[in-house]
Amino acid sequence: MKYITSIITALSLVLIIACSDKIASKLVTEKHRPQLHFSPEKNWMNDPNGMVYYEGEYHLFYQYYPEDINWGPMHWGHAVSKDLIHWEHLPIALYPDKHGYIFSGSAIIDWKNKSGLGKDGIPPMIAIFTYHNSEREKEGKDDFQSQGLAYSLDKGRTWTKYAKNPIITNPGIRDFRDPKVIWSEINQKWYMILAVADHVNIYSSNTLLTWNFESEFGKDVGSHKGVWECPDMFPMKIEGTNKTKWVLLVSINPGAPNGGSGTQYFVGDFDGHEFKNDGEKTKWIDYGKDNYAGVTWSDVPEKDGRRLFLGWMSNWQYAGLTPSKSWRGAATFPRSLELIEKNNDYLLKSHPIEELDKLKEKEKKIDRIVISNEVTITEKQELPIEIALHFNTKDNTKINFAERFGIILSNKKGEKISIGYDNLNKVFFIDKTKNGWDSPAKEFAQINYAPYINMDDTLDIRLIIDKSSVELFAKDGLIVMTDQFFPSEEYSIVSLFTEHGEVELTEGQITKLSSIWE
Repeated sequence: MKYITSIITALSLVLIIACSDKIASKLVTEKHRPQLHFSPEKNWMNDPNGMVYYEGEYHLFYQYYPEDINWGPMHWGHAVSKDLIHWEHLPIALYPDKHGYIFSGSAIIDWKNKSGLGKDGIPPMIAIFTYHNSEREKEGKDDFQSQGLAYSLDKGRTWTKYAKNPIITNPGIRDFRDPKVIWSEINQKWYMILAVADHVNIYSSNTLLTWNFESEFGKDVGSHKGVWECPDMFPMKIEGTNKTKWVLLVSINPGAPNGGSGTQYFVGDFDGHEFKNDGEKTKWIDYGKDNYAGVTWSDVPEKDGRRLFLGWMSNWQYAGLTPSKSWRGAATFPRSLELIEKNNDYLLKSHPIEELDKLKEKEKKIDRIVISNEVTITEKQELPIEIALHFNTKDNTKINFAERFGIILSNKKGEKISIGYDNLNKVFFIDKTKNGWDSPAKEFAQINYAPYINMDDTLDIRLIIDKSSVELFAKDGLIVMTDQFFPSEEYSIVSLFTEHGEVELTEGQITKLSSIWE
């Protein structure tokens, strides 16, 4: 009997592996399917949620509708990774219930069992999220969003909803959502940052089960062209110093610098009661169209030391229209954040995580060249790739220095995107006007800009290019742009270009990257 059981178990494992291999093979070849970026195996995805590290696994929960590629009643999808690159897709974590759909929120490890929900020495993994009651919304009520709690004692594989949900009721505000929970070692308290219409509220708790209002922030600073969503708050040391400042991320829709959805940030101080912002300038973590609702991982080990960030790679202007077939929605490539002090201001830098090196294959060097008009580097480039370009800008005031320069990705049909720097107008740009997708949303095929006055002798551009997206990291991550594209035929031609003048490329590399599905 034991022998037969062993055979059945072995056969089951073979079938599971064979099925997984078949799915992976399909996802490698599926048109527009991201090969570097996390995407659900099928159906709809939007905001990343509940990002937490526990016992060797990075957990990614996300807004998920399991029945269609269009938005619907929200669940929490779930995946785990040991390296933030390769993901194991797990069953749905949280389902809607009598209180409503499961909207965005966060997850933490209650190491000291302050909630009392742990058992047998196992600290609970706790998810705190927004309930969205669609019935009350249809009735014209304003109090249809509240905050709920669930916990897991088996590394996030199964979840129990808290019996006394909701833990924070709605005081009569239509937009009352997206709780991000953090632990303060100094104050020995939990804090929750909650998006409330056009600002955030800050709450505190000793137990995670009951919460006290502390303060509000944001009514008189930042962009207010849309609803505030998906906040995050955390301390960061200023690079090269022992000085600590607090960073507050807040997504907004609409109101981003290039239209639609985007994420602004504030840098200041938090005393356990109030967040106070330094300066009045509105800052953006990404100037592209396709980085929204991004937040950071909780409980990353101190020895790692990174502040790890992930966003949803889309924009509400066209998120439900993109031409994918079996899935819709993806995440940005994971990034590490760095806080610097520059020109009497505090600024965030973003860098692709170093684990990207695991995917690097063949590297092609681009030799020094003076570019005038357009120079083809290769006509048979397979995606995904990483491109690094270093330009000599020492003479950027001379009359023959190029007004615009950069790189073009194209195909034999003439579909293309161009990425680079406009020296005349002092902006980085991603031009998608001829990307190949005739989008029903006019806001998709446009030129997106990121302002930057380059006063250095050099200008660096780093690109992470997937089957249907590009992420630009310029000036050592000070300028970041994320944009999707959807050509009818995959881009394979890589060219360098200038307009109205010339520029010297001092060095460059194109590196082929392997698929995370393989």
